[in-house]
Amino acid sequence: MNFHSITLPEWLVLGVGFTGQAMFSMRFIIQWLASERARKSVVPVLFWYFSLGGGVTLFIYAAYREDPVFMLGQGMGLFVYLRNLWLIRREKSEAQRLAPPDPHA
Repeated sequence: MNFHSITLPEWLVLGVGFTGQAMFSMRFIIQWLASERARKSVVPVLFWYFSLGGGVTLFIYAAYREDPVFMLGQGMGLFVYLRNLWLIRREKSEAQRLAPPDPHA
């Protein structure tokens, strides 16, 4: 994308795109903040794996298309997906550490 040749209507479309991406991303930010507050993920683990896989795939696509709106939105989402997977892993590790030993083991 050559920013010097973008017309005013195209700038407006980009502005609409960034606004739409910001609104779409808010659902992830709100969910992420809720998880941070609870100190655990409040969404099924598989959701985060599919989000990560889809986010990486879409980021690669957006980079190929050289679409800054799409790249920003997907790039920021990847941080949220990874952070939630880290919180889930930490919670499982802590639960295993605190669990009483299995007498049948």
